[in-house]
Amino acid sequence: MSEVVSEREYVIPLRDAYEASRTRRAKRAVNIIKEFARKHMKAEIVKISSKVNSLIWSRGIEKPPRRIKVVMRKDKEGVVTVLLPEEAKEEEKT
Repeated sequence: MSEVVSEREYVIPLRDAYEASRTRRAKRAVNIIKEFARKHMKAEIVKISSKVNSLIWSRGIEKPPRRIKVVMRKDKEGVVTVLLPEEAKEEEKT
């Protein structure tokens, strides 16, 4: 992984995903996370880790979590990676 320029921790509200129809809520939640990362980290490219994706989809497409705590890292190329706090700690140890 490239050198980290900045790292921030956020709690992202996903309640707007519940305005979408039941069969599109998890997809909408992923899009909300990407929009949030673009806005707050000022980047065009956003990558969501597989563990964040699994957490969103863990209760199915109809019931994503209402909020999610994440760590966002921006590297030199301007790519933002969205991780769970546990993932971020594991990567720091290695």
